[in-house]
Parts: sequence; structure tokens; C-alpha cells
Amino acid sequence: MRYETEGKVVLITGPARGIGAETARMLAARGARLSLVGLEPERLAALAAELGEGHVWFECDVTDQAAVERAVAGTVETLGGIDVVIANAGVACNGTVAVGPVEALVRIIDVNLTGVVRTVSATLPHVTERRGYYLLVSSAAALAPFPGISTYAAAKSGVEQFGNVLRLELAHKGVRVGVAHPAWIDTDMVRDALNDLSGFREMLGKLPGPFRRVTPLRDCAAAFVNAVERRRRKVYVPRTLAAAAAVRQLLASPLADFLMGRQTRRTLPQVEQEVRALGRSFGAHSTGFGTKTGEKN
Repeated sequence: MRYETEGKVVLITGPARGIGAETARMLAARGARLSLVGLEPERLAALAAELGEGHVWFECDVTDQAAVERAVAGTVETLGGIDVVIANAGVACNGTVAVGPVEALVRIIDVNLTGVVRTVSATLPHVTERRGYYLLVSSAAALAPFPGISTYAAAKSGVEQFGNVLRLELAHKGVRVGVAHPAWIDTDMVRDALNDLSGFREMLGKLPGPFRRVTPLRDCAAAFVNAVERRRRKVYVPRTLAAAAAVRQLLASPLADFLMGRQTRRTLPQVEQEVRALGRSFGAHSTGFGTKTGEKN
């Protein structure tokens, strides 16, 4: 059964660029009213203006509970309530645990997992009132291990299980919960990694099937919009990731460890060397520490 999005209030975190921005554009074209919640206020303001009247934006770091609650209160005051939440805000840092500053490693978990929990907690009374829908953005990284993204994978795995349990907790209240698993999407975050790290490009090219494919941004946003309209339980981008999810135990088996280890024995030290030379923990377009981090940190 189709969930009519026209007139619905959709709160999206992390909409300044990438998946969040494109999803907002598609939902607005379908008549939804958007609350754009995230960093980079100039970009948020520009996007809200592009979408036209009936949309609002709030500068907010999802690791700051007071800021999240202000954004939620402002959304409800201005738009009258919240029907749908897309918890999309996320960051990724460069390199392995061995070369990554602990502040950057922990920041990944704070934004990607704790930020989702804070967003859900602040919006839950309003979404429950309208028997609405949550789409929590996990990742293909929750399905199979990939060297160099340890805390990102940990956070996204946490998002998946948080969503799975939240779904059970809210089912009797009429609230549906979906979890999205995008792989590599053509966003600034992925392009930064490909541009900065030749070792990452080499490792990516050796991954199996859907794990090495870079999906166009518009395709991912369309899948997210479809998830909202169908109140879907699971979303895989590309769709072939669904098969990988079904055999995920094999992807973390001793044989998989052996095969991945054989491929990364040379390329991983190269990535670590490139990260050290790069002199920054996040991509050039990232707001990893809450501000633009193209400078050294």
C-alpha cells in the first residue's frame, strides 16, 4: 500500500549535500514539506530556497542533544508535526585504527550511531502521534568487513540493530521502521576517498560484486523515496546487496578473511602511508568534527 507523501512533514538529517540533499529534492517534488537538519547552514539555506515555500532548515550537530531538540521543536512549531524521519547524517574518516586519531575514530560512532539514537529519541513522540515512518541509514559496511573503516562499520552495524529492535518496539503503535544499506554512492564523501587514497581505489576495485560498484546519487535517493512511499523494512542500494545480506556469515568467515587478507596485505600499508601524508582525518568536503575539515587536524 502506497504511503502518500504529499503534505507530509519529513525531517532529514545531513541534507546539506549528497544523499540527503537529493532525497529532499525528490520528496519536495512529490509535495512533502521538508525540515532540513544539519551542518553547513549556507548550503541548507540554499537548498530550502531551491525547494520553495513550505520548507525549513535548522543548523544542528546531531551529537548535540539540545541542538537536536531545538530543531525538532522548531520543525513542529513551523510545520505542525513530523510524519517521517530520515536519519541520514553520517561521516567517515580516513585510514585504519593504527593511523587514525582516536578523536576521529570516536567521532564516527558519535555521529553515525549516537546521532541516530538522539534523532529518534527527540522525534519519537511526534512520529508516534502520526503513526509515521523512520528510515535509518546504515550501510553495506554492516554486511561485510572492509579494512580501513572499522568504527564506521561498527557504527553502521549498530544502526542496523537499533533499527531492527526499534521496529519491534514501535510496531504496536503503528510506526514503521526501515533500515537502508547503501554501498558506495557517488557522493562527496566517496569521491574524496577515491581522490585522496590510491590504495583505497585499488582495494575497492578488488571487492566482489555489488561491494565495488559506485551507484549514481539519484538512484540512491530514488530508492530512499520509494522506501518512504512503501514504508519499507529494508532498502539495499544497489538491490543486489540483498543477496549479500542473506549470506553475510560467509562474508565474515575464515575463508573470506583469508581472501581479503591476501588482497590487502600490500594495499593496506599503502593506504596507511597515504593517510599519514594526507595530514587530515576526514575528506576535503567533510564536516567530520562539526565544521569543514579540509584543513589539517
